Amino acid sequence: MNRNLIIRQLGHCDYNDTCQAMKTFTETRLAHTSDEIWLVEHPPVFTLGRRGALEHVLDAGNIPVIRADRGGQVTYHGPGQLVVYLLLDIQRRAMGIRSLVDTIQDTVMALLRSYGIDSGTRHDAPGVYVNNRKIASIGLRVRRGCCYHGVSLNIAMDLTPFKQINPCGYAGLEVTQIRDLKGPDEIPRVSARLIDQFTRTLGYENIICSDTAFDNESLSYIPQRVPA
Repeated sequence: MNRNLIIRQLGHCDYNDTCQAMKTFTETRLAHTSDEIWLVEHPPVFTLGRRGALEHVLDAGNIPVIRADRGGQVTYHGPGQLVVYLLLDIQRRAMGIRSLVDTIQDTVMALLRSYGIDSGTRHDAPGVYVNNRKIASIGLRVRRGCCYHGVSLNIAMDLTPFKQINPCGYAGLEVTQIRDLKGPDEIPRVSARLIDQFTRTLGYENIICSDTAFDNESLSYIPQRVPA
């Protein structure tokens, strides 16, 4: 079994371009293709899951609303939020979707615990919460035994747009972020620690880090950066 993991630090990326790249990667990957994790920030955007109800977008204002092919309802992405896209062959890893969600939640909670932040989960709504305020949202898609999309973690961002939606379909759900909980506000610092948690939890043997937008194996898959 291929136990390599490629980590890509892609910086600021357009949401649509990234989604298309993930879909292409997943549809064309082979049995031996290495798993990848992409770390990005997106320009302001509301994203709505495949079966998400538009009524949960209360007032989009000048922020675009994009229908995504992930599960879940509506959420917000913007600068200062770390989005971790997990492109994993879960069939090869004999991992079910429930186990994957649990792993993501446990990994984020371990990260927060390392900063002295107590967090937990809810049985009725995937994600990670601090004092009933959501700090990390999860949305996934599985095709051909492989997953894509992933988890967004609020670090140091403008949280105001969350008031323009019912986050994850829950009216009045409040959100929070690491900076406001006395944790670090530098995305590279948090990103490095989160990836360390993920790689140790998932048990990859060979970690390949890249800050480039392509390599010889996946030139056509990787989105190009857009200005911050």
